[in-house]
Amino acid sequence: MTDPRSSRTSWRNTTHDWAATVDMDHLRRIAARPAEFAPGGAGHLVLEVIAYAADEAESRGGGRCVVTLHADGSVSVADDGRGTDTRVDERGRPVKKPVMATKDLRFFDSPHTERLPDGHPRRGMSVVAALSEWLLHTNRRADGAWTQRYEHGVPVTGLTPVPPDGTTGTVVHFLPADQGHGPAPTGDDLTRWAEHWPHLAVRLDDRRMPTSDHS
Repeated sequence: MTDPRSSRTSWRNTTHDWAATVDMDHLRRIAARPAEFAPGGAGHLVLEVIAYAADEAESRGGGRCVVTLHADGSVSVADDGRGTDTRVDERGRPVKKPVMATKDLRFFDSPHTERLPDGHPRRGMSVVAALSEWLLHTNRRADGAWTQRYEHGVPVTGLTPVPPDGTTGTVVHFLPADQGHGPAPTGDDLTRWAEHWPHLAVRLDDRRMPTSDHS
């Protein structure tokens, strides 16, 4: 077992490199090629986030997630999982697995990575962060809760504690940098996509203002 208060360089890497904080070259590579890493735009970004909720749901035998389309064009994905792995280092500081600002070691450079329901390769959460003007990651675990803000994939705050509310899970709230590239997902999209993940129940909450025709 890993000692949670040992140096992060000794922590075993499974999905991300614990020793890293931000991989600027990785983020720049994604930002320079949005059509490659997020074909279809916002819909693909939503799928990248849901895939993590689906991983968690499968490991627990089931789970739920809510995709919210906000009036400002941002999107949030909230799940009821255990929260993103967060540990305490040898100095007593909370350290969250760097899922937003470094590559997912399972998928990013693998020629045989899994395909998301849109038919395109899964690359990881860093694609969402790098291709968003801003992203808020709120993480609730049994032993604490924190939020952190990113801009174009780069963290601009540390882990900010938030009051516990008796739940666990994550909320990833982001504003796609290029909102004109691909439409936001519809309820029909989510229903179709959710068939890919039988352990995860997905619901859409559309809070955008309805358009009116005054002609």
